[in-house]
Amino acid sequence: MTYAIIETGGKQLRVEPGRFYDIELLANQPEEEVTIDSVLLVNHNGEITVGQPLVAGATVQGTVMSQLRGRKVLVYKMKPKKKTRKKRGHRQEITRLMINSITVNGTVIAEASSSSEPVVESTEETVAAES
Repeated sequence: MTYAIIETGGKQLRVEPGRFYDIELLANQPEEEVTIDSVLLVNHNGEITVGQPLVAGATVQGTVMSQLRGRKVLVYKMKPKKKTRKKRGHRQEITRLMINSITVNGTVIAEASSSSEPVVESTEETVAAES
């Protein structure tokens, strides 16, 4: 199993090829390719490479799937006995990123499977509609 730990948006995240992750907002449009150079650790079949602080020559390639907003967080401030109340909400802007591959020194060590199309199971309704 191959994975990498990257830093983006001030947070560290463990990523694997073929999975998507919600990260802090990136200034890229959907369907654009993104290369993340701040790789802190790479694990490839039990062989661990730790950076000091970054792994030299390691990159993670991904595709921006969409830009969306997170769940609403309510912030409620109250001072007792003063009749002071403040209620505010916040929704964080996030980017959904699909990880395509992990590369070390120009060599792709892990890549997402090529079957990106969803598998459609045939049901009775689908078979009846086709005939």
